[in-house]
Formats: sequence, C-alpha cells, structure tokens
Amino acid sequence: MTGPTFLGRVGSVAGATISVRQAESVASGIAIIAGRSYRVAQVGSFVRIPQGYHDLYGVISEVGAQATPDTLVDARQRGESWMTVQLVGEIVETSFERGISQYPGINDEVHLVTEDDLGRIYGVEHTGQITIGRLAGAESIPVQIDLDRLVTRHSAVLGSTGSGKSTTIASLLRSICQASGGKHCSSSRILLLDIHGEYGDALKSVAEVFRVNPSEDEQPLHVPYWALDTLTLLDFLMGPLSESAYTGVLDKIQAAKLSVADGVAGVDVNALTVSTPLPFSLKQLWFELIDPEYKTWADKERTQRAIDEEGDAETLKAPKYQPPGAGSALPDQNQTGVLGIRRQLAQMRSRLLDRQYDFMLHPGDWEPDLAGKPGKDLPDLLQSWFGHNKPITVLDLSGVPSQVLVRLIGGILNITYEALFWGRSLPEGGRARPELVVMEEAHRYLGKDGDNPARDMVQRIVKEGRKFGVGAMIVSQRPSEIDETILSQCGTLMALRLSNSADQAKVKAALPDSLSGLVDTLPVLRTGEAIIMGEAARLPIRCRINLPRAGERPNSEDPRVSEAWARPRGDEDYERLAAAWRSQDPKWGQEPKMEDS
Repeated sequence: MTGPTFLGRVGSVAGATISVRQAESVASGIAIIAGRSYRVAQVGSFVRIPQGYHDLYGVISEVGAQATPDTLVDARQRGESWMTVQLVGEIVETSFERGISQYPGINDEVHLVTEDDLGRIYGVEHTGQITIGRLAGAESIPVQIDLDRLVTRHSAVLGSTGSGKSTTIASLLRSICQASGGKHCSSSRILLLDIHGEYGDALKSVAEVFRVNPSEDEQPLHVPYWALDTLTLLDFLMGPLSESAYTGVLDKIQAAKLSVADGVAGVDVNALTVSTPLPFSLKQLWFELIDPEYKTWADKERTQRAIDEEGDAETLKAPKYQPPGAGSALPDQNQTGVLGIRRQLAQMRSRLLDRQYDFMLHPGDWEPDLAGKPGKDLPDLLQSWFGHNKPITVLDLSGVPSQVLVRLIGGILNITYEALFWGRSLPEGGRARPELVVMEEAHRYLGKDGDNPARDMVQRIVKEGRKFGVGAMIVSQRPSEIDETILSQCGTLMALRLSNSADQAKVKAALPDSLSGLVDTLPVLRTGEAIIMGEAARLPIRCRINLPRAGERPNSEDPRVSEAWARPRGDEDYERLAAAWRSQDPKWGQEPKMEDS
C-alpha cells in the first residue's frame, strides 16, 4: 500500500534532474488528504522521495510529453505520464538542508508534499520565519520565508506593471512588522524610498511618512545638503569646474567646516576633511566666492575697494563694484582669490533660489545660519529617520525633481550606510538594530550609465552591508535595466508576472537552482502571485501573496476607464489643476478627511 500521497516512481536520474513515471491511479487535478486540498502533478508543486532515514525534496518543472525521457519515446503510445523534477534539498533526521548528499534510485517512490512535510521544512515555530502568503498549489498551506536571510543576504522583487508589485511590498512589510506574535516588532527598522508616493496612506499605521509637501499626519522631508557627499553636491550646484577652481571651492568648504568643528563630539580638527558631515552655509560660501570675481580697487596699493553697493549673503545679493579702468587707469581689477567661475556661481545662485530644491538646499531647522550654526544637527536627523517608535520610515520622493533624484537617493543611502557602518558596535548601530532599505522603481536610478552616485552606493551596500546590518530590497519592473552587479548580489528573488523576454532572462540567469520549467511560468502568473527562490526560501515556491486589508493598499491601482468616462462631468477647475502642478502637491486644495469618532 503506497498511501494517498503516492505519485509515482523514479524512472531515470541525471544529476539533480530526475524523471518520474506517474502512477496510473493518480489523476491530474486536486487530491484531498487529511481534509486539505492539494493540486497534483502541477508545475511548481513539491514532491518527497523517501530514502530510509531521510527524505529528498524536489520541485516539478515539467509535466507531460516534454517530460518523457528521450530513451522512452514509445512510452507515449503506452499511455504513461511523466514528470521532470529538480531536486533542491533534503531532511536529515529533523533539519532541512539545501543541496543533496545522495541521489534516489530507480523505482524509488515519489510522494506529494503535505502540510506536515512543509512544517518540517520550514520549522513553523521558528521565530525567524514570517508568513507572507499561501502555496499556489495548495492554498491551505502558509508560505514562510526566513527574515534573517531576507535582510542580510539582500533581495529583489521583480514584476511587470500591473503584476501586483506594490501590493506585494505593502503586504511583505506589514508581515515583517507583525512577525512577532502578531505584534509590531518594536526594534525593526525599515527605510522605504517611495518614488511615486504610493505607500504613505497604505502604511501610515506602521510608518512615519516624510514628504516634500506633507499633510497633517506627515513630517516634512529634509535632506540637508551638508550631510551629502560634497563632490556630488558641487556637481549639482555648479556643474563642471576646472581643477584649480575645484580645489579653491573645496578649501573654502573645509575652512567653513573647521570653523564650527570645535566642541562637536567625535570630530578631530586635525583629521577633518570636506567629507566630514558638518554644517556650513551655502549662502556664505556663494558670497565669499563671488566677491573676488567682481571686486575692483580704487587705488594702486589695493587698500580701498571701488564699491558702489554692498552685497548681502542672506538674500544672495551680489556686491556692485565700479568697472575696471582701461589699461592702467583706476579702478584696478582684483587678482586675489579669483577662480574664474562667474557662470558656475550664477548657476549656484539659481539653484539656491529655486523653491523646488528647498527640501535639500534650505532644509528647515537643519539649514545653518551664515556662521554655519543650524537649529538642528546630524543627531536630530538620524533620530527623526531611524529613532522614532514606528518600524517603517517612508521617504516620499514623489515631489523631488527628476534632475536631482539620482544624487538625492545616493545621498540618502550614503547617510544611512555611513551612520550604521560607523555605529555598528553601538546599540543604535547596524548590528544591534539592522536596517532594511527598500528601493522602489529601482531601474530609474540603478542603471548602467557612467556617473551614478545612487548605483555606486547600492553596490557598496549589497557587497558589504551584510556584515554591518544594512540589507537592500530592490523593487523593479525592468530588471534588465538594473546594474548586473547589484542584481547578482540579491540572494532572494521574488518574481511576479514578467512578460518581457529580456527581463525573464535576467531572472533565469540569477537563479540559484536550475528550475527552467518553473521560470517559464513567469508570463502566466496571476496578479499577486510570485515565484520565490533563493536564500530566504528553503524551497523555490510559487506563492499567492496575502492581500492587505482595504485601506492598507498602495495608491497604485489602474484608473477604471469605463466608469470614469461614463460618469457625468462635475464642476472642473483648471486653476486648481495648475496650482497642484505648480505646488508639486497632488492633494493641493483638498480638505483633510475627518476621522470617524
């Protein structure tokens, strides 16, 4: 008696790939075992091959004619059904291990994997496991992944537009937050870079949301320029500079930082560099650089300035000097401290006056006065992002101009990584409280182009972050456009529906197991269904992701065109439409919703 789970017997073995002759008594469809329903002989289903004291486990990758061994071509006429199975791991005594220590023999029994078997594989009592959905082939069975490996070995969530990617992220993050007995993990720390502003409402009960144009229950997003990489900042403010001009500007910045360094904890004035995250005034820097460019002298000894009107650093007003005389006539043109950067300083002034960059160049309480003293300093910034009592920090970057997005994300990641790296031995650091950085729409800023500070920073995180408690989760609809080094370092892949062949090839190339049959199902996955494989999943698995409750889903659903076009027009106000565009705020002019009492 082979039992209700019996599927067939091993017909041939070729390394990790085995062919299974399906038993005549087994019909493809649904089997009811111990009150649970299981799909039989389906691509992506699990099988168990008993081997005395331990069991081998595999995944069905092909079923039917294609799965028939080449040496048995006449088996089709005999009515036999075959399955191709990829071996992925084994249970020795009580623990599951990836990889195979021995291979099955011909005619060994092959069984359907039941919920009890999966319980042995995943260890349902283990605190490091989080439930994220249900098994696609047997929806009564919960799917669990290993939280430790998900964070430290990095991960990627990939899927075409409309495949349920945003909903998957929202569900996954809530599952992580509630991993401990249904209660929020008080010490969990997740940073979500929200490019389209989809997650603020969906996650507000478990997240602190920072936005350029915040609503009442959100915080203003400020990323102080002086905490960013100085070279990247100068490139944004001024554009190309000659080597001598670059050196002159950096000297000014270093002197400004040195002037405020006394008494700052952790700062050694003898080891201070332009990259040390200390505040300095951009307005004062601009004023000190522009004055020598236009200065003229009223006497040959150059002791009296030929000035008509004094400038003002606070209002970015340049001083007005008398034009230099012809030949040797007075006034004399200044020759001291001149860097020849009038055009670059004009661009810098334009950037400083542009309101759309205020979140970075005029960062509220973090903006220093002309002497370089801010109302709030670096500890306050780190506290606001990482020290609040909610497990998730959402940085809504939907109001950030595209010209600065790549530099800004590079700066945010630099602040995050450097703080947790250098504080790795402290209670607030990365090893005591690891950080997961979730990067939405990653193909927009992690491409293969030349100069890319965001990509360079993510490469550093995926290569070194594991040791210092910084994990990355890459989310993208176009994996073929993402830098290969980054994608290859993602130990766990969650692949939703992917229709583009180049994107499918990226997933196949990154697979830790040769499961081509499973990956071939990518174009036909249902919305919200994913193939999960790699470090966090003990077995490659096809999973229906748990849907968040109504009101907790991202603002990423497609418009209902037929309903919208059939609905009568209301009063339309294009003044309001223009104001929303100008303010870079989609909620401009809307009344705040009143909470139910």
